[in-house]
Parts: sequence; C-alpha cells; structure tokens
Amino acid sequence: MAYQYDLFVIGAGSGGVRASRVAASKGYKVAVAEGSALGGTCVNIGCVPKKLFVYASEYGHGFDEAAGFGWKHQGTQFNWSVLRDNKTKEIERLNGIYGNLLSNAGVELISGYASFVDAHTVMVDGKTYTAERILIAVGAKPYIPEFNGSDFVVSSNEMFFLDELPKKALVVGGGYIAVEFAGILNGLGVDTALAYRGDQLLRGFDEDVRAFASEEYKKSGIDVRLNTDVERIELADAANKNGARIVHFKDGHSEEFGLILYATGRVPNIGSLALEKAGVKTGKNGAVIIDNNFTTSADSVFAVGDVTDRIQLTPVAIKEAMALIAYWFDGKEVDFDYDNIPTAVFSQPAIGTVGLSEQEAEARGIDFRVYQTDFRPMKHTLSGGTARSLMKLLVNNTDDKVIGAHMVGDYSGEIIQGLGIAIKAGATKADFDDTVGVHPTSAEEFVTFSAGSLKERK
Repeated sequence: MAYQYDLFVIGAGSGGVRASRVAASKGYKVAVAEGSALGGTCVNIGCVPKKLFVYASEYGHGFDEAAGFGWKHQGTQFNWSVLRDNKTKEIERLNGIYGNLLSNAGVELISGYASFVDAHTVMVDGKTYTAERILIAVGAKPYIPEFNGSDFVVSSNEMFFLDELPKKALVVGGGYIAVEFAGILNGLGVDTALAYRGDQLLRGFDEDVRAFASEEYKKSGIDVRLNTDVERIELADAANKNGARIVHFKDGHSEEFGLILYATGRVPNIGSLALEKAGVKTGKNGAVIIDNNFTTSADSVFAVGDVTDRIQLTPVAIKEAMALIAYWFDGKEVDFDYDNIPTAVFSQPAIGTVGLSEQEAEARGIDFRVYQTDFRPMKHTLSGGTARSLMKLLVNNTDDKVIGAHMVGDYSGEIIQGLGIAIKAGATKADFDDTVGVHPTSAEEFVTFSAGSLKERK
C-alpha cells in the first residue's frame, strides 16, 4: 500500500521535532502535526521559561547577600510584567527557531491536533493523512484532582502568564515542579507557603537529599508545611473570581491566599488522540504502553517521551527519539539505560543527582559504602547567609565503581552533568581520588572524599 508519508509525527515537542528532523534528513517523507506552539512543554510552558524565572528570583536573595561584599543599594523594585513579557519574547524567538529547523530539514508542518482514524491514518481538522509509521510524541499535562473549589486554582501552565503576582501564594505538591515554583515565588517577593500531604518533599529522591533540601527551603523563606492537605477552597468575594481565595485545610484551619498553584503531578496528554481506533493500548494514568523498541500494541505506531510516563525529562525524550530513528533506519536494537540519567531540580537551593539513591542501592541488594558531607559554601562566609550544601557519593564495594552522586547547593545542575559522564563511563572511587580538584570550588569536594567522610549506615 502506498502511503502519503513515511513518518507522521503527532506533536512538535522535543522528541517529536528531533525524530522528524532526523528522519527527513535521511531522505524520508515526514510530516508533523502540532496544534500549539512549536517546541512543546519544555520550550513554552516548562523548563526554559521556568529557568528564566529561576534566574530572576535568585536576584531577590542576591541583593541582600551583596551587602557583605561591600555593595550598597537604596532598595529594590521588581516589575513582574517586564519579566513575563521578556520571557514571552524569548520563547517566541525559540518557536521561530524550531519552525526553521523543521522547514530546513524538509519536514511538512501541519497545524492542528491530530487524532487516529486507524493504525496508519490520522485526521487533522477534518483532513486525513496516511503514513507507514506514526509516532506519538504529545507529552504530558498537569494533573489537578477534582475537589470542592478546584476551579479556583492554577497549574504550572498558567504561572507563566499571570496578570500580576499575588502578595501571598500557596503551592500544593511535593515534587520538583512544586519546589521550583515555591522558590520562584519566594525569590520574587511573594509570601509563599508550600503544602504537601506526605511526610517529606521530593518523593523518589535520596532520603538525605529530601530532608536536607526541605530544611534549606525553610531557611530561604518558604513556609514548608508537611502532612498538610486541602479540603476545599472558596472565593473570599463570590462576585470577584480574580480575588483572594480562602483555603480550608483538613486540619481544620482556614487561610486566605491571592494565588493557589497545584503542582500535583503530570499525566500523559492522550485525551483527543482516539488511540482505540489504532489499537494502541494504554496503562496507568493513560500512559501509552511500549516495548523496548518504543513500539505500541499497533506495529505501525510508536511513542516516545512523557506520553509513555517513563522518565519525564526533555533530554530523555530526545535520546529516545534518536534511538528510535536508529532502530528504524539503521537496524540498531535499542539499548537505553534509564539508570544513570543526570537530572537537576532548579529549586533554591538547586539539586543535582545521577545514578542510584541510597535507598535504591539497598533495594537492589548492592554492597556499597557512602561518602557524605555538608558545609557552608565560601560565598556565605561574607554574605552572612546560613545556607549549606550537601554532597554524597555511593560506591560499589565489589568493583569500587561510583554508582550514585547527589548534591544540594548552588550550581548543582552544572556540576552533576560532569559527574554524569564519569559515572556513565564507569569511573571508580580511585578515579575520583586521582582527579585533581579545581580550587576553590564546591565541586572539588567530590574528588576529595576521604575515609573521614564515610557515612555510618544502619
């Protein structure tokens, strides 16, 4: 059967753009459908604008810390609309770059949301398109539970376009999006509370990292409230939907906030795809089920990125797309290692991690040792700040290989990238010991761990 395209991609986010560009560059006829802005969540309402907001919020702390270094100022003033609008201009520039990348590669861009007709056919705005292969790369969307007053909250999507900043805000959630936006709001001068129903923030991270980061968030000015859950929300003034909200917590007390952000997870964005028409099966939370070669239950349909609900990270989606292209066109079986993926949480302080946590290593029955330290960074000897940094290494006793590295503190994301290369390459503790440190830096602590830093484990 003759198809219109060799490959039809649904979604022009990071994974979809990479797959379509590379396939087209190999001479295949490719189309991609996107009903929103090019670049997907990361570029438009995710990592890129979020990081710009993090930069902005860090100045809020920096002005105070500068006094110890001799800087004087007559007060500061923050203009939210300047940040918001400059961010939007930068994102629009990136949208244009993505459009040029697709166009220059020979990819046909179809504007609109696609849904399946069958395993080789999709429909966009009433028009059908056929393809030998179809790739689902639609990402994920924020999840907000339904409860009395859930209409009065916002998700991370809306945070990038607020008309104005509130004086007081509540962030509900305990994951990386929650702690990042709590830090942003706090740094921009908003009285910020972070409420999480569990015993500790950042589930899935190393337990020492979770506890240490939580205390540092409190030091920075965030009102961290654990074991706290919302019962219902109502408007302070029923006639003013843009006014204050009254939150009634399950412990019985009530409080007024100008903004309530729910950062309570993300779910695969499959609502309008009509996957059943293609015979594509889904699992928990609607995640598209795939095998090791990213193939769905329909042999002609594939999926990468957040829609599969494996590891929701932009670089992972890009790597998956590249592995899929190599499988299709170069005959290379996919061998994707999800263990040693470096990642960062751009909270304040930031978190960087790669490899296994202490709890994961224990669960796998590995014989290992832990080196750990926390210290006051040199910067704060003059700034007067009380922030501290945490560093931690896990080493396999069987072969001396470093199997995990974790950091809480300034530049964690930058530092962990280099350590990710070392751990991916199989570096041993001896290799770390033989490496000359860069002095004076926080990063040098990772290559100067001695027996005195061994953690006593239960």
